[in-house]
This record gives sequence, C-alpha cells and structure tokens, in this order.
Amino acid sequence: MTQTDRPETQSEAQSEVVRPEARSPRGFQDRRGHDLSVERQLIVRVSEVYERWGFEALETPAFEYVDALGKFLPDTDRPNEGVLALEDDDDQWMALRYDHTAPLARFAAQNWETLPKPFRRYAYGPVWRNEKPGPGRFREFWQCDADTVGSDRPEADAEIIAMAVEGLGAAGLDNGQSVIRVSNRKLFDGLFDAAGITDANQRLTALRAVDKYDRLGIEGVRLLLGEGRLDESGDYTKGANMPVGLIDSIEAFLSSAEQPGLSRSGVLDAIAGVGAGLGAAGEAALKELSAIDRALNAMGVAEDAVKFDPTIVRGLEYYTATVFEAELLLETRDEKGRPMRFGSIGGGGRYDDLVARFTGQTVPATGFSFGVSRLASALKAAGKTTEGRARGPVVVIVFSDDDMQHYLDAVAELRNAGIPAELYLGRAGMKAQFKYADRRNAPAAVILGGDEIAAGEVTIKDLDAGRAQAANIADNEAWKAARPGQMKVARSALVETIRGIIE
Repeated sequence: MTQTDRPETQSEAQSEVVRPEARSPRGFQDRRGHDLSVERQLIVRVSEVYERWGFEALETPAFEYVDALGKFLPDTDRPNEGVLALEDDDDQWMALRYDHTAPLARFAAQNWETLPKPFRRYAYGPVWRNEKPGPGRFREFWQCDADTVGSDRPEADAEIIAMAVEGLGAAGLDNGQSVIRVSNRKLFDGLFDAAGITDANQRLTALRAVDKYDRLGIEGVRLLLGEGRLDESGDYTKGANMPVGLIDSIEAFLSSAEQPGLSRSGVLDAIAGVGAGLGAAGEAALKELSAIDRALNAMGVAEDAVKFDPTIVRGLEYYTATVFEAELLLETRDEKGRPMRFGSIGGGGRYDDLVARFTGQTVPATGFSFGVSRLASALKAAGKTTEGRARGPVVVIVFSDDDMQHYLDAVAELRNAGIPAELYLGRAGMKAQFKYADRRNAPAAVILGGDEIAAGEVTIKDLDAGRAQAANIADNEAWKAARPGQMKVARSALVETIRGIIE
C-alpha cells in the first residue's frame, strides 16, 4: 500500500470537518436574565394599565396567511417586502406577523358576530420584519398593543392616547420625559385633493416622505416629495414626483405649527390659517382633532404630554385618519457614550378600512402599540434601568453524595417557602461551587457539611454582604479571617434567615 492509498486516521478525518461559525443572524439577539426581566416588567406594567382601562387580552398565532397581513406577492417567487414568509405544503404563503394590528383585523372579521361591540382588546408578543436592522431596531422584537374596534368616535382615539400616556408612566418615564404627537392623515388628503393627486401609490410615497421629516428636515423631505434623494451611503430613494406648487404647500403646512409653546387648540388654529387648500377632508380632520382635544382636556391630559404636530403621518399604509407617535425626550447615549436620538418608542392611529378587507363592510378601529424591545433599549440608553445581572437563586452547596438527602431537603424547603433555590449539580469542589454561586448572582449559599448536619445546624453565606464587605478589605488574609457575611444558625431557622437576607 502506498502512502497515498493508506486510510485516513481518525484525527486526520476530524481535522477536515467544516464547522459552522457560532453567530446570531443580523437583527436578532440573544438575551439573558436581566434584559428579559426588564422587558417582562414593561409588559406587566403596561398590560395592567390596559386591563384597568377595560381591555381584554387576546393572543393570535405567530403566522398569518400573507393576504391576511395585507402583504401581496410582488412577483412569482415569494413575498419578501417587509415580511418573513414561507410556502405551506398546500401552496399557500404564510408570513410571521409584522405587527398585532393586522392579525386583530383578521380575528375581528372572523368572529365579528360573537364579539361585544365595540371590541376592546390588548395583545403582546414578538413580531418580525424583514428590514434593515439598526440601533434599537431589530428584525424580531416585542410589542404591546391596545385597540378599540367598532367605534368611530374621536373620543375612542382620545382614550387610546390618554391610556398611552399612562402606560408610558407605568413603564418608568416621568413627566416631561416623553411626548405623544398627534395628527390626522386627512389633512394631507385635503392637500392632495386640492392639487388633483389621485394616485394612491403617489400619495403613500409622499406620506412616507413626510414621515422622515424629523430625521431629514424639510430639505430632505422636499427631495423625496420631488424626484428623489441620494443619501450619504449612496443609496437612491425614488421620490413622489409631486408638483412644485404642492411641495411648497406641504412645506407651509408642515411649518404652520412650529411656533414654540402653542397649545393643542393653538396648533389647530395655525393649521387652519394655512388657507383653503385643506379642502373638505382637511376640515373634517380639524373637527376630529378638536373633539380629541376636548376629550383629552376632560381626562386631565396635560398639554406637554400630548401635542398636535402636522408632521406626524406614520409609515404603515393602513392608517386612515388620526395618527399618533410616542417620542422619547430623555437624553440617550450609545454603547460608546456618545449622545444619540432614539425617537419613536410607540405609535398608532385610526384604521377604519382594515377589517373591511375581509368583509367589505367598514368597521372603524383605532389603537396604539408600545415597542417593548425598543422602549427597553431606550430606557437602558437613558440610564433608566439598573445595570447588572438578574438576581439568581440561593445555591445549596454539595459536599458528599452520602448526604444528598439533606441537600435535597434544604432546597425543597426553600422552594416550598417561595424562595428561588437550586442544588449544585456539577462535580466541582467547594471553592468552585462558591464561584458558581457568585456568577449566578445568588443572594446566599447554604452549607451543610458533616459537622453542621451532626449538630442540627446550617452555615449560610450571605453573598451580598460578603461582596460589600470584601470591597472594603484590601488584604486577602484579613478577608479570609473575617469570613464576611458567613453565619451559623439552627437548621430550623434556614428559611427565616434566607428570607431576611433576601428582603
């Protein structure tokens, strides 16, 4: 046998194995205890507000049929505009939901005869979008929504807005740290009507251009309303090709309410002063916003908490009238400590035609969505959440297999008392077990050695106290002699002592 003919050794075969790189897909993130705890608290607090305002919980599937989501096949291959989709074995396209509103419309249409009307529901859970990720913007993230389906009253919009203000407070934002900006898409409908713009796609492109006003300013918006805009990266965005005269009218309209200190009613007066170019649709919008203002005042919603702002349009196509957007006003910094603008942390509006896509009958609806993941990122960037690890369980140290029953009894006793606890199940020695407990951020470690068991006692190491005292003891030998945070108590006092440490 020649050298080239000899069989491969096991080590040589293993060396040729191609292993995948361990990496997370772009726009998706791994999250551990602390970050999950922050989001969970936000969901609980905001959900409590929704329930107090009389909204019922609803959970819909992660997948919906593509046509139900309002996303249609752009070509013969697959729907890839904004959604993550797959083809089922019955040749129907399904997509992960991109929000909680479109699934609600499907649910309402499917169950309308049996639902109380208006139907008030809230929902929370992950949503997925096939878009470019960025700071605080992911392809998978959590939202927490509340919607009223079946009411065309402006007071329904006002109630959703007022509830959103309360929800922002429950999430941990103080007065003056956020604002909800409100407008009405019919204002632009009036401008388009007056200029003779009837093409729906052209109108939507123009609205999406205006939606970038806070980021691009009026010059960037003018370019997008016209032929288009080339950004700093070299990407070109096609414009709405609006007439120059209409672009001038939109600029005057957007700047109509820029005077500082205007009340909500003052903003409406400023918008009305733009002229007769608003048309019938614009006049209807002003009337609806005026009714919302009266309701907000009646509910005691402060002027600085909710402001009218004609630059707010929202990017989604299904909004038909009132729209609102929650903006974080806190100073935020990125991971390198540089100031950054976080912008929107939630939004919503009225969508009176979404259910009608299924039934052919107009069903008015309005709602608001908290971007839970985005809000959590914003609070972290603003220093409104505590840094550090999630609180771990009490760790029961293992010395000998012969005493396993004593360890199991101790951990069960702690759990039955409502105290998170775990038995160390590795095979390391005592020093490594204490290191493990510290990495778990355990409040205490329970020690049941042979001497403790024989004497009916237990040694408890208060790890929090030990960490605090260790910070003030520079000498390692002195630290060992002091044994900071360590105490010996009767075995019957285990739960009482641990509870005292935790509380």
